[in-house]
Parts: sequence; C-alpha cells; structure tokens
Amino acid sequence: MKKIIELHAAPTDAAFSDSLIAWQKQHGRHQLPWQNTRDAYRIWLSEIMLQQTQVTAVIPYYERFLQRFTNVEALAVAPVEEVMEHWSGLGYYTRARNLHRCAQQVVEQHGGVFPADVQLLLALPGIGRSTAAAIAAFAYGARAAILDGNVKRVFCRVFGIEGFPGEKRVENSLWERAEALLPAQDIESYTQGLMDLGATLCARSRPLCKSCPMQARCVAFASGRTAELPARKPKKAIPEKSTVMLVVLHEGDVLLERRPGHGIWGGLLSLPELSRMQSASSEHVSQDKLEFALADFGEIASFDALPDFSHGFTHYKLQVAPVRVHLLRRFLLAGQTDYQWLPLRGLAQAALPAPVKKLLASLG
Repeated sequence: MKKIIELHAAPTDAAFSDSLIAWQKQHGRHQLPWQNTRDAYRIWLSEIMLQQTQVTAVIPYYERFLQRFTNVEALAVAPVEEVMEHWSGLGYYTRARNLHRCAQQVVEQHGGVFPADVQLLLALPGIGRSTAAAIAAFAYGARAAILDGNVKRVFCRVFGIEGFPGEKRVENSLWERAEALLPAQDIESYTQGLMDLGATLCARSRPLCKSCPMQARCVAFASGRTAELPARKPKKAIPEKSTVMLVVLHEGDVLLERRPGHGIWGGLLSLPELSRMQSASSEHVSQDKLEFALADFGEIASFDALPDFSHGFTHYKLQVAPVRVHLLRRFLLAGQTDYQWLPLRGLAQAALPAPVKKLLASLG
C-alpha cells in the first residue's frame, strides 16, 4: 500500500538537517571551482550555469568564462556577442542574455556588489527564488531555502510526497518543507548537502541508497518506490517544426547569420534558414528558390542535400534539412549587417548553437 503524505504545513525536523550537515562535511563535494569562496560573482555565475546543466559540463565553461570576465564589471561592459561566444555550446541561451543584463544591473544599481538580501537578488534578471537563496547562503551565510530539481527529488523520496513536483500545489508544499527544514546554523553545509545528496546519491535513476544518510527515514526506500518518486511530468505530445538550413560556402568561408536577440538561439550566429529568407517548404529545395534566397550574397555554382538531423528544445523538436551551397563568386555584404563570412575551419570559439557547430565541424 502506498504511503501518502498529506500536503499541509511541513513540520520542523532538526534531525534531518543535522544528519545532512554531518554527511556533507564528511562525504560531500568540497573541491568544485566555485566552492570555498564568498565571492558572490563566482557563486552567482556557477548557479546560473548549473541550471539544467551537469557539473561536469559546466566546469570548463565556468573556468574559461572567468578567465575572460574576471568580475562583474568586466562582464557588464563586454559586448553581448562576446558573452554569447563564451556561452556557446552550454545551451539554454536565455541564461546568457540574462547573465549579461544582470551584471549590468548589479553595476548600475548596486555599485558592482551583489546584494545580500534575497528579495533584492530576486529582482535581478535570470535569478529565481532558489538561485537567489543559494547566492545569499553561500556568499553571505543567509538563512534561505533552496528548491532546485535535486532538492525536490530528495524531499519527495525521503518524505514520500506524491504528485508531480512541478504542479503548483505540490511545489508550494515543497517550499513550505524547505523553509521548515532550515537549520539554525551551518546553512552553507546544509545547502551544499542538499545539492550533493541529489546529485551524487539520490539520482533520478539507480540511486545509491545504501550510502545515503537518509536511508533509515526514507519513505521511498522503505516502500520500494524510489523509481516512482518523485512522480514524472505527465506526458504530452511534443510538437515538431521544420526548417531548411543553408550551408553557403565560398573559398573556405561559410555564410552565417546573427539571430534575433529573442527566441531560440537568440543572439547567436547560425546558418541562414530558407524558410526565414523566403516562404519555402523544408522538403523541396530547387535551384530557383536558392537563387532567389541568395541573390544578395552570390552566384550559385552547385548545391546538394546533406543528411537531415533533429534537435530537441524544451517545448518542441526541430527537424533540420541542411543544404550545402557552393558559390561561384560572392558579393559584398553591403547593408547586410546581420550576416558575415567566417572561415569554416575557424569556428571552434564562434557563438554557434551546438548542433550547427557539429554540422559545420563535420564539413571542415
């Protein structure tokens, strides 16, 4: 029989916090690049990068980012295009645009110092409730509750909380529990412990329950329901979109377009899309359509279809039909401020979406 926990005001539980703090101090992670510091800039940067991204993927980006943007002032005055270049490949590019805007506001409104108050942090671009609490806790020792995906999973399993954590009613209950469980001291170890427990032991699949400090009190473990809790998001049909991407080449260079600042891949360089340059089917590409689309860029020598690929976004899947076009000669980009030619073999650091960079790398 399922053990269901009613969603009412969460009780305090000092034993949970004490056990977690003791475990974190002995077994938690202590050598990540953004740890062992009170520098709010470094902590903020890591928290933004770690949103929906694994630690192993974040570390090299984090280190390269700090080499170029050593403090919030350096980031604030940098061109957004350069920020996007250093973010390229990390995904969820709205984070990078918000990161840049946030740095500018910290400099303009707070004199280059991140505020210690959670509510003031929440007012900054790209900083949500959990991220604000993490920054305040790690940088200033503030007693504030976090509730990211890892923490939700820990709470749902340990306390046997039913329902999808993204549902408002369930999420509100989880926030109440997060607030109630806050310890009176050692907030940094407690906060890091929640993150570490969810990331290393209480993983979504194959959790390491035998090593978990919460095993004796975990409802999911006791009832054999670690695979069921937390409840998964209800499935719904994922819509699909399609486009034709043009890989326009001339003498070792490729034609790239700067995408609008909003929407998918906003602000990044990408391949021109036939459907964006004119109304066209993604399945039928003719010489006439290509000549019309590329009339301002050059004279076509030949073209051929490359293998189709797909890329998944949060809300839909994009089906891409790439077409390689060789130009006999190219025209000057007079007035074409959103377009530029770059060497095909020199795109490693360019601000390109990961699937586009992978496609072009295969041609280089």
